[in-house]
Amino acid sequence: MFEQFKKLICQYVEADEEEILPSSRFSEELGFNSYDYMCMLGEAEDEFDIEIIESEATSIKTVGEMVEYFEVLKNEKNQNT
Repeated sequence: MFEQFKKLICQYVEADEEEILPSSRFSEELGFNSYDYMCMLGEAEDEFDIEIIESEATSIKTVGEMVEYFEVLKNEKNQNT
C-alpha cells in the first residue's frame, strides 16, 4: 500500500517517489497545502476502497501514519463484509 500511496502523492506535489519516506511530513516536507491534501484523500478513498473520516485524517502528519490509518480502515471494512 505504501508504494501505491507514493504514486498518488506524486500526482499532487512535485516529489520523487524515491524521496518519499514513511517519516515524510505532508506539509513541511512534501509541500501539501490543505486543498491538495483533501483532494488527495478523496482520491485515496477511491483508490483504496476505504472511507476516510476527515477529522481523523487531518490530524495525521506523516506518510507512514497515513498508510497505517488506511490499513486500519481497510481491515475494518474487510471484517464488516
